[in-house]
Amino acid sequence: MTSFRALQSANRRKTLLLLLAFGVLIWVVSYSAMSYFGGGGIGVIPIAVAISLITVWGSYYASDKLVIRMTGAQVISESDNPRLFALVQEVCIASGLPMPKVAIVLDSAPNAFATGRDPNHALIAFTTGILEAMDREELQGVVAHEMAHVANRDTLVSAVAATTAGAIALISDFLMRMLWFGGRRERSESNPLVLLFSFIVILLAPLAAMMLRSAISRRRESLADATAVEFTRNPTGLRKALEVLARDSTVVQARSTAVAHVWIECPLDSKAVSKLFATHPPIHERIETLRKLEGGAL
Repeated sequence: MTSFRALQSANRRKTLLLLLAFGVLIWVVSYSAMSYFGGGGIGVIPIAVAISLITVWGSYYASDKLVIRMTGAQVISESDNPRLFALVQEVCIASGLPMPKVAIVLDSAPNAFATGRDPNHALIAFTTGILEAMDREELQGVVAHEMAHVANRDTLVSAVAATTAGAIALISDFLMRMLWFGGRRERSESNPLVLLFSFIVILLAPLAAMMLRSAISRRRESLADATAVEFTRNPTGLRKALEVLARDSTVVQARSTAVAHVWIECPLDSKAVSKLFATHPPIHERIETLRKLEGGAL
């Protein structure tokens, strides 16, 4: 029988493999740059990595403030919503995590998200729509899912993936500009097949990086679902919550691609986004996995 522990192990293992695939992709791009441009191609790599580190890790340390600004979330106190705070405190006790900041997004579409660079700087937010649409058991499942993101340090994992993907995109952009301005080295001994392979890699590397980043995001969503079950020992609550989200067709106003990955349900049009670039697994697959956990061993 499927257990949440087996799902957690599988998703952590797949995340590690995807991060290793990023490393392989960087090596392939570096090899292609050296093959096509010589030493000049390698020279752009540290520049691209430095730019990515500065931009992404700066936003990582201010992730809670940035997401609050982009979503319009408002931090509340316990007196503003004692029922919600009680649910969050229950999950904190079960998980051993510190109490996060709690925020509300004034939006009729049911959704929620978590952010923050570590458990001591975490924030979880809920739309007014999700608070109205869900009962206590369902909302507890949502709280557990968001706290699972905090426990699994998914903001950190996303920052690592974003840094690597951004560096690859910048490297490819620099190399394509070098190609445009005639920077390819001319050597009679250059193998045409190697040059063709190198050109294709440089051209397609950003696309591959985006696919890997999206795959990591999907794995972390599945991991959060499994970890939420560990916290509550009740897959039914989260399963019913996802069914509520699946039935609802409204979309949050803050549906920018920059923050789409933080929501419990992706606010982007699933029909317009290829599964390869989706930040979330299909919601019906998540529901089915939780349904199997209801009949399996916890």
